[in-house]
Amino acid sequence: MAVTTVEGLDPSTGEVLEIDCRQDVVADVRRRGRTGDLTLPYVSPGLVDLQVNGYAGHDVNAEGVTVDDLTAITFALAEEGVTTWVPTIVTAPEDRIRQALHVVREARKDVVLAAAIPFASVEGPFLSDLDGPRGVHDLRSIRPIDSDEVERWAAEGPLGIVTVSPHWPDSPGAIRRIVAARIAVAIGHTHADNTQIRAAVDAGASLSTHLGNGIFPDLPRHPNPIWSQLAEDRLAAGFIADGHHLPAETLKVMLRAKPAGGAFVVSDATALAGMPPGRYRTPVGGDVELSEDGRLSPVGTKILAGAARSLAHALPFLIGSVGLSLAHAVSLATSVPGGVVTKVSGATPGRLAVGSRADLVLIERSGVVVGVVARGHVRP
Repeated sequence: MAVTTVEGLDPSTGEVLEIDCRQDVVADVRRRGRTGDLTLPYVSPGLVDLQVNGYAGHDVNAEGVTVDDLTAITFALAEEGVTTWVPTIVTAPEDRIRQALHVVREARKDVVLAAAIPFASVEGPFLSDLDGPRGVHDLRSIRPIDSDEVERWAAEGPLGIVTVSPHWPDSPGAIRRIVAARIAVAIGHTHADNTQIRAAVDAGASLSTHLGNGIFPDLPRHPNPIWSQLAEDRLAAGFIADGHHLPAETLKVMLRAKPAGGAFVVSDATALAGMPPGRYRTPVGGDVELSEDGRLSPVGTKILAGAARSLAHALPFLIGSVGLSLAHAVSLATSVPGGVVTKVSGATPGRLAVGSRADLVLIERSGVVVGVVARGHVRP
């Protein structure tokens, strides 16, 4: 049986690791102590992205999304080092949401796709109906939290996370019923007050969706939904770390507010992520421009029209601009989101241990991904 051996430095200790991958499983991990060889890259588990709306021209939310689209996204992300990803379905009529979940279920019949896609997430439609926190979610489809509808979604496909705004009447009761169905509830796109957020967490909400975005552009100094979620240690918060959605100093302070294991980074990538710079026409944003540095904006404006970089681009930003150590940055993109996946589905991505899936990335000290091993195979 063929064995692929990967050598690299442990981001936490600096020790040299020799990792044997047999088929798609880590068969052995050997530690050789520290070395003076500064040419060796660091090695970590494959990156885990809990929020992907699309990539490389393929849209999870397209009306005619297919298994082929999810396959293309899976392999395109793997080339970037993102070996586990969660398709994110946004606000839409119920039949559209159920159809997208059905496609995810069909995709997971393939063993490779099942390993890369642990479940799907639905962001909406139970969000704020106010301009600002609603973002670009279609107001016509925004509606109160309905646990019965979530149950119908879950019957259609592998549903792991639902994002809600807990300002709706009886939000705690609905959240409690969703969580009882073993579906994680995240708070996002909200204008809920501190009392409503606390009640949602008491009912079982455990995540914050891209905290700091999907919010009013102008907020009271205090209290506001950002402070309330940062202060709530029971919420693990996701942050978009593309260098555009949150300024470096803002993200730095937000990360400090969360205890160990209480923060992770996401891409929130749209279908234009991974595409060449230029002008594009989109169903939601109209004419948009993708810049060389990955900023996606309506033509002629500085407004964001979504995220356009893979999670791999978060690492250099976290290290070079936010000032994190390599080990901390890697954990935000691997072990912490991997832990969320484990709690929701039992799968164990984001770990480097004997018996874990042979998904690895090689990383320069600056955070740039320079090599990928996906399911035991070296990517070109």
